[in-house]
Amino acid sequence: MGSTLARQLLAEWPGVELTGFDHLGREGSELNRDVLRQLGVRLIHGDLRCASDLADWPAVDWVIDAAANPSVLAGLTGEGGSRQLVEHNLLGTVNVLEYCRSQRAGFVLLSTSRVYSLPPLATLPLKKVGLAYDLDTAQPLPTGVSAEGVAEDFSTAPPVSLYGVTKLASEQLALEYGATFGFPVWINRCGVLAGAGQFGRADQGIFAYWINAWLRQRPLKYIGFDGTGAQARDCLHPADLVPLLRRQLTEPARDVARIQNVAGGRAQVMSLAKLSAWCADRFGVREVTSDPVPRPFDVAWLALDARLAAQQWGWQPRTSLLTILEEIAAHAEANPRWLELSGVR
Repeated sequence: MGSTLARQLLAEWPGVELTGFDHLGREGSELNRDVLRQLGVRLIHGDLRCASDLADWPAVDWVIDAAANPSVLAGLTGEGGSRQLVEHNLLGTVNVLEYCRSQRAGFVLLSTSRVYSLPPLATLPLKKVGLAYDLDTAQPLPTGVSAEGVAEDFSTAPPVSLYGVTKLASEQLALEYGATFGFPVWINRCGVLAGAGQFGRADQGIFAYWINAWLRQRPLKYIGFDGTGAQARDCLHPADLVPLLRRQLTEPARDVARIQNVAGGRAQVMSLAKLSAWCADRFGVREVTSDPVPRPFDVAWLALDARLAAQQWGWQPRTSLLTILEEIAAHAEANPRWLELSGVR
């Protein structure tokens, strides 16, 4: 996401100067380095969890925080996995906020739809329409849910997953730091992000992973929800955030809500079964197996209501879902080893 935003900001904002920071711990992330340097981005190698690694940061006007382990399953397995998740997603935020305090730099947190409470998400009234679950708007809906999806006033009460709670805690810390030390803070809760060049895995970047795996004849499986692949999420191209970010960075004192959903919304929802049908038309038919046993923290349907961002900033997605899928497919065809490069074996 960070590299996509950097390229798009440079393309749409003449004169902007960017510095990138990454510990390059994820396989494949080093592939972005040469491209960004050629575009004039200064790159610093370091670990956000280590405060001293931020000592080489130059003075800047804003920090856009796109750093996190973004898997809802992160921290569940492996010795120390939960502690590492908290260090990456929360301690790293604290270190960035301390930098912003010292420099009076503005802060934009790219948060997530997974800050919303799991129990009420799991009990949303749904109906199955063809190959996908959809919200049953004929039934009573809980506070924060409408025909447009899940809004900012939906419950964020635990449980939300370890990943979700680290992002929720980061949101609250950011707002407190901004209010206490007098620097602007914006929080954008993103839905599922997807586009060419994404390092997709089964637990994150599912659209990119599914298309690449389909093309390469990798095993694919519908997990949970009767094993039919009807679970559905909305989708957004990260480059579509740039018009919003430009306004937020140039209007830091705008008197609007500091937290808003930024997502594709109900118009950009697709289920895994529908994605399979699209892949079959694009690449040819293949088998997908099923396992009806659900995974922790999975939800049958989730689309964010982004009307607040539209009202406050005039923002809306620019890239259609089908355009995103075709972009990923073309990239997959041009990069046959993409899954291996990103560490998916």
